[in-house]
Amino acid sequence: MASFVGDYTCKADSKCRVVVPSSFRKVMTASQQSFFVLRRNVFEKCIDMYPKDEWEKMMSGLQSRLNRFNAKHVAFLREFCRGTQEVEMDANGRILLPRKMLDEAGIQKEMVLAAQDTLIQVWDAEAYDRVALAPGKLGELAEEILQ
Repeated sequence: MASFVGDYTCKADSKCRVVVPSSFRKVMTASQQSFFVLRRNVFEKCIDMYPKDEWEKMMSGLQSRLNRFNAKHVAFLREFCRGTQEVEMDANGRILLPRKMLDEAGIQKEMVLAAQDTLIQVWDAEAYDRVALAPGKLGELAEEILQ
């Protein structure tokens, strides 16, 4: 299982290619992967970037909970998968981020690739700074959630 650590500020080139940070590339190489699946985050204005095997595990678990003959389930899955893209790291460790996804996430110049254990989130750098929790808030959330 791929586990990513850290957050990195970077910029895309004129063709919307971004260099995947070396620590993330090492995780992908160690797990013999070069493909990511990109999708809009469900709650935040950012892009979720899953290693392909993590995406497949998540989708398998999700599909096991959905009934394809329930209209709400079908609508949920359609929206969950809407706009999803598969990208491959090239020999230089770059991925092509679709311009439409960058625009939808409000990513302008600088972006942050932020590790979230088994996935990476792609944020506009300013937006990532704005969603940072105030000092002490993480402790409060930990007490509330991890009881």
